[in-house]
Amino acid sequence: MTPTASTPTATPSPTAPALVPDGTADDNLPLFREVTRQVWAGKDKVHGRAYVDALVKAGFDKTAMQVTEDYSTVGNPAETLQFSVRWNDGQCLIGQVGPETGKPVTTVLPGLADGTCLLGDTRDIDW
Repeated sequence: MTPTASTPTATPSPTAPALVPDGTADDNLPLFREVTRQVWAGKDKVHGRAYVDALVKAGFDKTAMQVTEDYSTVGNPAETLQFSVRWNDGQCLIGQVGPETGKPVTTVLPGLADGTCLLGDTRDIDW
């Protein structure tokens, strides 16, 4: 019996998440989660602006975002940061990172009645 040569088959690579502008918040959670993961793996992982900038670069609307402060009211680094994007369907993509969370947490939650996503004080996104 003569051995036959086998042709290697390419293994399909998983497709990278992409923004779904006409989709729901749930449709866009994979991209939000991936952007959050990438920033968390970098040197600016405890800076809210890094998450906002990365999400904008991925196509999310900066005017629909909120982010908490990097520092507490007494000047200590925040134990956690939260950031959000209010989506067209009234839902919110929410991320939380920081030394106290251990790893990034991302989810979709209903938006608040006032049109925001996060309770409490947030910082101005004025850059």
